[in-house]
Amino acid sequence: MKVKDSNPPDGGYGWVVVVSAFMVMGLTAAVLKTFGLFFVEIQQHFDELASTTSWITSVTIAIFHLGAPVASSLCVRYTHRAVAITGGLLAFSGMALGFLGLNMVWMYATTGFLQGLGISFSWTSAISIVSHYFSKKRALANAVASAGECAFAFTFGPFFQWLISQYGWKGALLIIGGIQLNICVCGVLMRPLASSCLLEASYSETETPPGNGASMIDKEDKSPITHKTFNWMLVRQPEFVLYAIFGILAAMSFFVPPLFLVPLSYSLGIDESWTASLLSILAMVDFAGRLLCGWYANLHVTKTVHLLTMTITLISTSLMLLPLANNYLSLAIFTGFYGFFFGTTVAVHITVLADVVGMPDFDSALGLFMLIRSTGGFVGPPLAGLIVDMVGDYRAGFYMAGATLVLSAGFLVTLDQLQQRKERGSQTNIKPEKSTLSYPSLHLLKLQ
Repeated sequence: MKVKDSNPPDGGYGWVVVVSAFMVMGLTAAVLKTFGLFFVEIQQHFDELASTTSWITSVTIAIFHLGAPVASSLCVRYTHRAVAITGGLLAFSGMALGFLGLNMVWMYATTGFLQGLGISFSWTSAISIVSHYFSKKRALANAVASAGECAFAFTFGPFFQWLISQYGWKGALLIIGGIQLNICVCGVLMRPLASSCLLEASYSETETPPGNGASMIDKEDKSPITHKTFNWMLVRQPEFVLYAIFGILAAMSFFVPPLFLVPLSYSLGIDESWTASLLSILAMVDFAGRLLCGWYANLHVTKTVHLLTMTITLISTSLMLLPLANNYLSLAIFTGFYGFFFGTTVAVHITVLADVVGMPDFDSALGLFMLIRSTGGFVGPPLAGLIVDMVGDYRAGFYMAGATLVLSAGFLVTLDQLQQRKERGSQTNIKPEKSTLSYPSLHLLKLQ
């Protein structure tokens, strides 16, 4: 397949890719986020326990994370376009087959496994190709793309509820599956973009490029073609390991507030109609935070890892303050702070990953990061629930989430210190080489 450019265009057709990724985020992550609307309907239809029905969502989330390395390796081996289209077809198949509703195991296999794999393939390929198309504006592009999750989640709630009331939960699944076929259209728009490493590899395999042949031999020796193979050795890089640990701790916290926000509001005696508005506030400020932080990061005033450390600190602070709310107004304000800073974090954390590992290994790093981070998502909510049961207060869950985020920020600080130490070391090694090279010329000047 013919590729277009050798360097990230940082604009132009790249914005078409961003819009496509925006749509994919909405048709994957937003669908997963609002799938809870089907919970009671499916539970009543099969007359099953809540714990049995909840496994549908659990399987979807698990496959979403576990499928990320597979999706990343397929992006490396083939193209992001092919993986995104495949994901759209899988997502549609999961919903369409779920329409049959044969039994609970059937729902696990269709709306659980197939839907989760489709979301994983589509989401991973979309967020990855955006980072390939942008360099200087990468943070802004990632922020705009990720905002699709908030925009669609805000509208999908009432829309899905209307579909269920009009067509039943089975008919709603089939219609949503048809809507998810638009992922394939978005995938077609994800035009492959060559990288400089791929061009160098093609030169070494076919012909000698313009210039000195000796320099080409050096390039062949120094550039392993990481684009053609999935790089599992990233787990040996200290920088990636530190960032992965941060991801685990952050995921332990991020899944907790949405889980306990509604029960906390009920415990404060807030009416159900007002409680529902908290989720809308959360989606709106999350959307604003992503766009604003993406714009600010694009100015390159602050190093991205420093910006991420600051947003994580602010999230933990807002989570520590949120339990102090004693009425709807104070709870809405603290929820708004949490949602805004959560959006700022989502806007830059993928950009930081690209900065840590470099673009040649980014596809591999994204898959591994998602896989490793999934452990935090699995451990966090049950641990918070255990603490809440022990204390007997939903506030304890928020304190646990805030404390865990403070710990995760420590790993970001360690990562930044390690990067700075390596930068200083490389600068120190360069200086003697310059002085040695300049010495003969100075000596000749003295002889003259």
